[in-house]
Amino acid sequence: MIQLLSMVILSEMAVITVLSFKTPFRKLVIMGLDLVKRGRGPVVVKTVAGTVFVVMMSSLYSIQKRWADDGVTNPTDQILMVTSLLEATLMGGTLFLALMIDRLHHYIKELRIRRKSMDALRKQVDLDKVKALEEEVTTLRGELKQAESDIETKTKQISAAKVNSVALRKQSEGLLLEYDRLLEENESLRSQLKSLDQKLSRLDSKKNM
Repeated sequence: MIQLLSMVILSEMAVITVLSFKTPFRKLVIMGLDLVKRGRGPVVVKTVAGTVFVVMMSSLYSIQKRWADDGVTNPTDQILMVTSLLEATLMGGTLFLALMIDRLHHYIKELRIRRKSMDALRKQVDLDKVKALEEEVTTLRGELKQAESDIETKTKQISAAKVNSVALRKQSEGLLLEYDRLLEENESLRSQLKSLDQKLSRLDSKKNM
């Protein structure tokens, strides 16, 4: 009995060690525990655990009763009492380690579920960020197109203004040339008038003589 319980405890300790570290064997152990917890597995485990617990309590009760009634009288009783106490201790250790394995398995599964939910939430947040960035890019593209159209309109207006300024400059140059021509004609007319005045004054002076 002691050897069997010792082997069970060593096996449970090995399972706890495997569950405590991330190794390829942990997946196999988790799959095995998942299979144990399916179907009639939980009922069988609870039945075995209940039986071990009852046997442990009966052993402790018998030890306590023998100690209270007769006391330790000879070495044989001492050996039997120590053996019973060791068996009860091993049974308690077996139940405790089984509970530890169950809780570790539960927490590992819960951690995996939470990680998956966090990854899904993170992906959703990333998708929302991508959508927001795409909308921002679309808005910026629209603003860029509007700016390009405004620049094109302004460029056309500037080109038209340049053309108008060139036309006005040519027109002003033509007006200046016309003004210069008119000034020259005016000067020539003045000179002609002066010459006529001089001729008239000469004629008048001749008549008076």
